[in-house]
Amino acid sequence: MIGASIQPVQRRMTSSFLKILCRSSRPLRSLTAAGCLAGALAAFPAIGATPAGAQAAAADAPRPPVATREPFVVKSPNGHRTDDYYWLRDDDPKSKRPEIMAYLQAENAYTDAVLAPLASLRTALEREMRSAIVEKDSTVPVYRDGYWTWSRYDEGAEYPVLLRRPGGPRGMDPKAPEELLLDQPARAKGQPYYAVGGAATSPDGRRLAWVENTTGRRSYTLHIKDIASGRALSAPIEGVLEPLAWAADSATLFYVRQDPQTLQSGAVWRHAVGTPATQDVLVYEEADKTLFVGLEVSASRRYVRIHMEGYDTNELRVVPTDAPATVPRVVLPRQDKVRNYADHHAGRWVIRTNLRAVNFRLVEASDERVGDPASWRDLVPHRASAALEGFALTDAGVAFEERVQADTRVRLRRPDGRFTTVAAAPATMIGLSGNADPKAASIRYTVTNLITPTATYDFDPTTGQRTLRKQRVVPGFEPGRYQTARVWARARDGARIPVSLAWRRDLVRRDGRAPLLQVGYGAYGISYDPTFSSTRLPLLDRGFVFAIAHVRGGAELGQPWYEAGRLEHKVNTFHDFIDVTDHLVRERWGDPTRMFASGGSAGGLLMGAVANLAGMKYRGMILDVPFVDVVTTMLDETIPLTVNEWTRPAQGAELPGDVGDDGPVGFAGGLLGAGEVRGAAAHPEDQRHPAAAAH
Repeated sequence: MIGASIQPVQRRMTSSFLKILCRSSRPLRSLTAAGCLAGALAAFPAIGATPAGAQAAAADAPRPPVATREPFVVKSPNGHRTDDYYWLRDDDPKSKRPEIMAYLQAENAYTDAVLAPLASLRTALEREMRSAIVEKDSTVPVYRDGYWTWSRYDEGAEYPVLLRRPGGPRGMDPKAPEELLLDQPARAKGQPYYAVGGAATSPDGRRLAWVENTTGRRSYTLHIKDIASGRALSAPIEGVLEPLAWAADSATLFYVRQDPQTLQSGAVWRHAVGTPATQDVLVYEEADKTLFVGLEVSASRRYVRIHMEGYDTNELRVVPTDAPATVPRVVLPRQDKVRNYADHHAGRWVIRTNLRAVNFRLVEASDERVGDPASWRDLVPHRASAALEGFALTDAGVAFEERVQADTRVRLRRPDGRFTTVAAAPATMIGLSGNADPKAASIRYTVTNLITPTATYDFDPTTGQRTLRKQRVVPGFEPGRYQTARVWARARDGARIPVSLAWRRDLVRRDGRAPLLQVGYGAYGISYDPTFSSTRLPLLDRGFVFAIAHVRGGAELGQPWYEAGRLEHKVNTFHDFIDVTDHLVRERWGDPTRMFASGGSAGGLLMGAVANLAGMKYRGMILDVPFVDVVTTMLDETIPLTVNEWTRPAQGAELPGDVGDDGPVGFAGGLLGAGEVRGAAAHPEDQRHPAAAAH
């Protein structure tokens, strides 16, 4: 909506090309936004590699539709504001107003017209992306409660079948036949959209519960069946979210009903298999709608964990799995600025906490005193140099992930207090994966980077042996042709910003002539990790350098990196992205006349702000599902996601001026081609490349 009013034609073409590639006649398995992005930006050499060529293409392009302005006053105790595009909002889940659909159809028609000359390129890109997909493939089996479970894609299938085979912690029973749990291709047949959000097998192994989405909107329907016969055991329950948790009796299932307004969370309910949903029991409803509610079974299988999650606080309540009708008990009460993440195994709780530990530490506590921090005992102490990010409980000890200087690694804390490094490598994403049962004989982890397809390993804590279970096969991919590196850019305030790079060795000379795509996110403490994507290869194969700017607002350098890019420090996120661009041009990684930028969701807000602060540095930008109107969003009490990241003004307080300036809509008076930059966040060098004069 807003992007249409502030982006020049060529940049709109980039965004439209992204949408075109993603809107295939049939879903492309593994075709991610990054892959669509590769194709979108690969189009730019065809459009024209010079400013004159770009101007000619823009002059010949059809005129884009312009959304009408209908002033609407957004009222709040903090002051009123006028939103000219509020009419484009429609929360009705079943139908949209005709005027909204007409505008969207006009946008799509414009997209089709603009991209018509690129039809052959689109076909070529789709062919390249499909050629990198192995049609017949499967995931690595995961052990849980006496069964090994995996997904398998058959040739020509867009969806997998879910399978299992009985066995023990060290492997499957070779004599047992495989069992079909869920036939997704059959269930997807005839549906305009299909996705499984989650599945859970009952403790006795006889029943399967799963949620599926056939609308494309994040709203699922819950199904329960008998595995042996395939017979449905309960009528479908609509309007639920992904989390599911079985009680020990295999007859009681906990699930989350979706809040009809926020869609993000909801109340926890208890369902007795075979009874109508009208008889389901409300277990817990969170009053604070800025918190997200989830649930899962503990590693010990003793508790259903109900956790309320925010960016500044959380809380844990539990229900014993052998007494599912019990009222949830608070195990870890919420405290302002304190976040605790806990699991239970071997008669004690293990907690990842930021209490007196900004980068988190790992502690253990008894069942009786888990709520008393004075009783906690450190397992992995806090360190300023390493951020502790996640853990898995096993019989061999506590496996945990930590991040040091933007690199991730996995370590094991053994019961006797010894530490073992399971896996570590520079500029590489290493993480725990598939550790669903503490009794499993190995600790599983994955390894990937920008030029290494994901590999799955098992680490045997008894022998120290590492076994490669699977490496993703990418037909035609030759790793030796590509290279990756981690470099550091200096921000204007002196901070060092990590940057992950990838390129093709024979096409990039680092002479300042390569086109470069820079991506970023920088919000919610979510790190933008350097993972492999086969759909990025068409971009690299056309001579692009690909760069991830690990800007503040993420957590690549620990929690302080997140805190330095949120709330009143949010402008650091925008400045970091621009400063990385300047560094890459200065160090001759990219051509200053062919720099491209992309970000999605909160990264779309980053793009909007960067477009206004330094839009002339970029040949094209993609704002993918962008969050572009910070102020109106924050004033909407029905939207919980933004309050802890961008701040919601206190009752009666005035809106912070810098929020209005940083947000792309508040900024939109400075059109990209108009030479005007509004707001104190602008930097004197933001509208030109220091190295531009040399080219």
